[in-house]
Amino acid sequence: MTQLIDGKAISAQIKEELKERVATMKERGVEVTLAVIQVGNDPASSVYVGNKKKACAYIGIHSLAYELAEETSEEELLKLIDELNEKKDVNGILVQLPLPKHINEEKILDRIHPLKDVDGFHPQNVGSLCIGRKGFVSCTPAGIIQLLKRSGISVEGKECVVIGRSNIVGKPMALLLLQENGTVTVAHSKTRNLKEVTRRADILVVAVGKPKMITAEYVKEGAVVIDVGIHRNEQNKLCGDVDFDDVAPKCSAITPVPGGVGPMTIAMLMNNCVESVALQK
Repeated sequence: MTQLIDGKAISAQIKEELKERVATMKERGVEVTLAVIQVGNDPASSVYVGNKKKACAYIGIHSLAYELAEETSEEELLKLIDELNEKKDVNGILVQLPLPKHINEEKILDRIHPLKDVDGFHPQNVGSLCIGRKGFVSCTPAGIIQLLKRSGISVEGKECVVIGRSNIVGKPMALLLLQENGTVTVAHSKTRNLKEVTRRADILVVAVGKPKMITAEYVKEGAVVIDVGIHRNEQNKLCGDVDFDDVAPKCSAITPVPGGVGPMTIAMLMNNCVESVALQK
C-alpha cells in the first residue's frame, strides 16, 4: 500500500508549533515582523503574497506589505531594501518573484541582509548551506526534508536522485540530502540515460518543470517520490512533474499535487521568520 505524504497535514502541524513559539515570544515582549515587497500586480504573485500574509496572521507574525507599482525603478527598490535592512524591528525581508523585466533580480536578492533573507536565496546563506553552517535554507527543499522526517522516512544511506539543478530547489535539495547522509546524484536536461539514473533512486525528488514527465518506467519499485512541480493540465486541473496515477502504485510513498510539497514552502518561510529572531541575536 502506497503511503500518501500529506503536505497539508504536516504544514498545519508546523504552523501550530510556530504559533505556540510566537505566543511564548510575545509574552517575553518579542515581536516577529516580516516585510513583503511586491512589484507590479502579477496575478499568481498576488495569490502567493496573500497566502503568506494569511499564514503570518495565523501564526502571529506581524507582516508589513509594500505593494509597489510595475514601473518602480531598480534604484527605488534597492533604497527600500536598504531602509528595511536598517530597521531593528524588521526580522525578515521577502521580495516576491518574478520582478518586472527592467529590474535585475540577482542585484535585488543580493542586497537583502543575509540575516533577514528568509527566502534563503542570498549567496552567503547558500554558502553556509554548502559548508554546513547556520543560516537560512531555501524554503521548498527545507520543506521536503520535513516531509520526509515527519513521514518516518530516513534518508541515511539511501540512494537519492534529484532531477533539476535550479538554485532555488535542485542544488539546495542535493546539499540537504547530503547533510542527512544520503548518497546523492543530481540529474538534469543533459543527463544521459535518465531512466537508468532515476531507477537507482530510493528517494526521487522531481523538479523538472514539465507536466507529468516522470512515468512509472523512471521509478524503482518501492521508491519514495517527491513531486515539486505544479502545472495546470488541459482540463485546468493542477498536476505535477510526475504522472501520479502511473507512478503511485509502484512507490512506497509519494507526494500528491496539490497538497504535497506546495503547502510546505510557506510553512518553512514562516519557520525562517521565527528563526530569524535568534539568528539576529
